[in-house]
Amino acid sequence: MRFLGNVLATIVGLFLFMMIFFFGIVIIGAIFGGDSETVTVKSDSIIELDLENISNDYAGKYKDPLITLFSEGKNVGISDVIDAIKSAKEDEKIKGISILNNHFMPGLAQSKALRNALEDFKKSGKFVVAYADYYTQKEYYMNSVADTIYLNPVGQMDFKGLSSELMFFKDLQEKSGVKMEVIRHGKYKSAVEPFLENKMSDANREQVSTLLNSVWNSVATDISKSRNIPLEQLNVIADGLLARTPEMAKSQKLIDKIAYEDEYHNGIRKALKVKKDKDYNSVSISDYAFKNMTTGKKSSSKNKIAIIYAQGEINSGEGDVNYIGEGSMRRSLQEARKDKNVKAIVLRIDSPGGSALTSELIWREIELTKKVKPVVVSMGNVAASGGYYIACNANKIYAEENTITGSIGVFGMLPNFTTLTNRIGINVEQVNTHKNAADYSPFVPLSENFRNVTQESVERVYTTFVQRVASGRKMTFDQVDAIAQGRVWSGSEALKIGLIDKIGGMEDALKEASQLAKIKEYKTQNFPEYEKTFGEMFARFPFAQTKENLIKEEIGEENYLILNELKKMSSQIGVQTKMSFNINIK
Repeated sequence: MRFLGNVLATIVGLFLFMMIFFFGIVIIGAIFGGDSETVTVKSDSIIELDLENISNDYAGKYKDPLITLFSEGKNVGISDVIDAIKSAKEDEKIKGISILNNHFMPGLAQSKALRNALEDFKKSGKFVVAYADYYTQKEYYMNSVADTIYLNPVGQMDFKGLSSELMFFKDLQEKSGVKMEVIRHGKYKSAVEPFLENKMSDANREQVSTLLNSVWNSVATDISKSRNIPLEQLNVIADGLLARTPEMAKSQKLIDKIAYEDEYHNGIRKALKVKKDKDYNSVSISDYAFKNMTTGKKSSSKNKIAIIYAQGEINSGEGDVNYIGEGSMRRSLQEARKDKNVKAIVLRIDSPGGSALTSELIWREIELTKKVKPVVVSMGNVAASGGYYIACNANKIYAEENTITGSIGVFGMLPNFTTLTNRIGINVEQVNTHKNAADYSPFVPLSENFRNVTQESVERVYTTFVQRVASGRKMTFDQVDAIAQGRVWSGSEALKIGLIDKIGGMEDALKEASQLAKIKEYKTQNFPEYEKTFGEMFARFPFAQTKENLIKEEIGEENYLILNELKKMSSQIGVQTKMSFNINIK
């Protein structure tokens, strides 16, 4: 036994030594060699616009530089990519942009912003070309801006319009004995409808249909302009699936060339006047964006506009690049408010909502900030429910036409296992000093008194939500209530009903902020800076994610998403201001 103990101690010691040695080398390299990592751009280069691993507007930064060292990638977000494309327009070494598709991560509003940047880039006379083996509709939407669009001879194209699919769990609850007790306000609050019904309500079908048609019209209109195809013809193509093969897509003028990838690269060589047997110069968008962030032109003005990114679901806690927490958001607003050089704030929101309490805390911080300096909101892919709650009191609100917003409604949901426990022979009894002493228990039936108290809480939050919107948007309570009830709207519809002020992206919001602050020259400063510990960072490392990966491998990606949604529903704490449903447009 002593021998085995010595062996085990030796193995543990060696493991610890290797870990310390590895991280020591990394840290020393970062300290002494951090500045040596440079990105070199050669003459006559093209940018490879690969967005497979870039999905957030903001890649994040941390107060502790060592945490930044161990964070993933070069910390490049969509906003950095757009800035890089703007710089490339003026860079004499960059001759064009190549969009070589694999998996495209950004959402529709982000795609719109990228398209705008590429359109502006083309004004310099430089080229944009795109190639894919297979185009999803979302990929094609952004790629349709290219001068020349290639498709593999045996490839395919999705161009069929938009569809939304909702799953209903009422029968599953009855069969399993696990019931979700729902308390809500808002006839359109369909986040909870799948647990109450076996089919879509008329109100929900109406809002989904209206939303999809509005988003499709925005997408198709942009494609129509870029490809010079009448909007009516695009709808005919979608209805008849008339672009499903490369030949059909070309005959409908949705693409320009049917070719293999090597022929695509030969086309780029020809444009750059490079011989076929030679490699042309290229730089990845992440490297070029990183170079632009570290060495690009910066304004010499002391004036600053703070850009505060709020992306992901709204929950309690510090927050991160993937979820909004009151810790980092409130601290960012306070820092920007107290900084004399910060003259205005742009709040960039990409969130379906979440905790009502956290939304209120952030709203309050914006209210305090607005008294000191202007706050302008720029909406990304979605700014709905709690995401709209934290936007509604800004001085001005901008959104893209295909931004999903609104969803002004409230719900609470409680899992109940009474039927299941009874089936398997478990009986639960409670002893209390007062009739309301016990918190809600999932193992006893929901009492009418508890339901009434919870409904009262939901109604109070809904009333507060509507009042916040009415005050911020200068509308009456009844006017807001008429367009609220949990209904979601596209950006173009939101403009008509007064939920936003103007259609536009981040650049438009920055211009508005500078005008409100009465400044012409300024530089931007990104927030938040997250306060993270090493333990929290290690949780993101591959060896800490084996459980998630194993589950995905066993049940498949789609089933894992369903499981994850059920898990999130059952774990939500407190009253929720969250968007009615998830929309994934491919």
